[in-house]
Amino acid sequence: MRGRSSLPVLLLNTRPAAETSRLPEGAAKAKAVRAMFDTIAPRYDLVNRIMTFGLDRRWRRTAVTSLGLQPGARVLDVACGTGDLCRDLVAAGHQPVGVDLSMGMLSHARTSVPLIQTDALDLPLPPSTFDGAVSGFALRNFVALGPVFRELGRVVRPGGKVALLDVSEPANPILRAGHSVYFGHVVPRIGAAFSDRDAYRYLPKSVAYLPPGDEMLDQLRQAGFESVQRRLLSGGVTQLITATRGGVSG
Repeated sequence: MRGRSSLPVLLLNTRPAAETSRLPEGAAKAKAVRAMFDTIAPRYDLVNRIMTFGLDRRWRRTAVTSLGLQPGARVLDVACGTGDLCRDLVAAGHQPVGVDLSMGMLSHARTSVPLIQTDALDLPLPPSTFDGAVSGFALRNFVALGPVFRELGRVVRPGGKVALLDVSEPANPILRAGHSVYFGHVVPRIGAAFSDRDAYRYLPKSVAYLPPGDEMLDQLRQAGFESVQRRLLSGGVTQLITATRGGVSG
């Protein structure tokens, strides 16, 4: 499983430049993202189930399985939110630790695993602490991916695995058009009905933050990961990036 994935690479940053420029950057982005998730935390899980028709559960289980770790492995859940992936990791026999920027999300977490409120760009954790790491639909919400990947490379031991989920856009033109209508127009209406309208208007636009697929894979390699691959799930509406920490396993 070494080298680039043979799957087609999608260019995800295809939003118009004017739309991208309206999105916050740097410290302003971190502040906006934290405030947004603090606001939507109480009904976050409910809205996820509704807007994904429950498929988000399948995607997370796929991510956990893709780690290929033995039971008892220590796994870091980055941007753990309300703990969905933490619960899946526990069900798989692992020992997760969750970190998230939003205290609102952590306060609504439905898990008893250790949780830390912190920025993924500067994790307060020792090197080579974890056998693996996961992240669920958070890549586009980080201020920068390079520093996050480097932190994962620091805290995951050599030979450890990572599995990173986020949204994507189908390659098929018909599916892509339907997905665009649903994600851009239906999802904000669902969010307005059950949670916060402005937050669920932002989330579809936030796809513009994601670099092209091959660029994300290269950033992971630069952070010390090998066997980097990218899979498209459910017709291409979701992507799963997996990689192995390079170096000699201790």
